[in-house]
Amino acid sequence: MSGDSAVARFYDRLAADYHLVYTDWDAGTARQGRALDAVIRAELGPDDASVLDCSCGIGTQAIGLGLCGHRVTGTDLSTTAAARAVREAARRGVPLAAAAADMRRLPFPEGRFDVVVSADNSLPHLLRPQDVRTALAEMRRVLRSGGLLMVSTRPYDEILKTRPVSTPPQVHQSPHGRSVTFQLWDWHADGEHYDLEHFQLVPDGGDWNVQVRRTTYWALTREQLTQYVVAAGFTEPSWTTTENSGFFQPLLTARAA
Repeated sequence: MSGDSAVARFYDRLAADYHLVYTDWDAGTARQGRALDAVIRAELGPDDASVLDCSCGIGTQAIGLGLCGHRVTGTDLSTTAAARAVREAARRGVPLAAAAADMRRLPFPEGRFDVVVSADNSLPHLLRPQDVRTALAEMRRVLRSGGLLMVSTRPYDEILKTRPVSTPPQVHQSPHGRSVTFQLWDWHADGEHYDLEHFQLVPDGGDWNVQVRRTTYWALTREQLTQYVVAAGFTEPSWTTTENSGFFQPLLTARAA
């Protein structure tokens, strides 16, 4: 991953507070799991699947899919995030094995999984075409023949029309008070990449504890990502909108050839 140590550091620092991005993280986890589960069963049939979440973070999608009965393994570039995912899954009675791994070098044999998931805008952390190609080739390698790829990103086709410079504030209510999360974006001269400053304001004894974390993304369009997926050996690529899938981001699915 381009700047992989910087990306790992971003999520290492964010892991303890990642749930604050959500108004209700448990509800979001269950909702996202149900949406992805519906797609998996529609594509592969009613049986529970073996799933690799190769950018699992603190377990939002992995735990949600586990709650739906799937056998989930998680990997993430951030050791801290992967460790929290395992703890959070155990608290909810969900079996989850997770470890730190780069999605360009997945530590599994060929054909190991029925489904590979990379959700929540993780793939656009890869800033160069060769890195995207390598990651998708690895996802294809660990999928069985006919297996299902699921990738979600921000709706970049719409975003690139206006290139916004910030996101609306997200408020999380807890017994300790309200926390606020928002982002500032600085677009590069190429119009495709942007630097992100992730702000979190957390109540601290009547004052605010302000955390700022920085990372960079590549605003991949649907056409670009579809082309990379096909070149990596997938067939039947299809995009599903949030309205149709119930998932919070546009979802690309494809089958391992």
